[in-house]
Amino acid sequence: MSESLVVYVVDDDASIRDSLSLMLGLWGYATRLFADAESLLAAFRGEWAGCIVADLRLPGISGLELQQRVRERGSAIPFVIVTAHGDVPAARAAFRARAVDFIEKPFDDVQLRAAIEAAFHLERSRIDSVQANREDAEKLARLTEREREVLNHAVRGLHGKEIAAALGISPRTVEVHKSRIMEKLQVRNIAEMVRLALAAEAAGRKDGAV
Repeated sequence: MSESLVVYVVDDDASIRDSLSLMLGLWGYATRLFADAESLLAAFRGEWAGCIVADLRLPGISGLELQQRVRERGSAIPFVIVTAHGDVPAARAAFRARAVDFIEKPFDDVQLRAAIEAAFHLERSRIDSVQANREDAEKLARLTEREREVLNHAVRGLHGKEIAAALGISPRTVEVHKSRIMEKLQVRNIAEMVRLALAAEAAGRKDGAV
């Protein structure tokens, strides 16, 4: 997983970009470097994963504005804000936008590495969650129309006889459908079946809101 994560460095000082690139490379991180926020936004892709280390004060769009614009594009990629001109309001704004850390220059190497590792931990969790949601959606797609109807009623809390009455089928047929649904969803019981369906529904609402 780490091999697919990249540290995207945004700083208008070429010497800092170069020194960060060298240091991060020695630590084993892949990097991409940008002189300003506009350059990163022009290159930005939604599938980027890792973290963005951005200077607070940049020519044009600031590091905090960059963080906001990336969020507006629907990306949850973590940010680490670095600055030689830190202040409490700026730090508060960064954390409100879910920055992992706010580090003052000259920053401590240990602090920076800890912030990047914390960001990568968040990214691994996010990627794992996305993958799990995708796998659940693929499982749900295997259901027949009738099986989906049975599942929807089960999610609403209806029992077998109630589902049978609602769909005009026998309780025995409902149980057969439930068994097939659990087999297709690879769950062990009704509770897991309902939990998977609700999680997939919540993930779908989240994706639609982005």
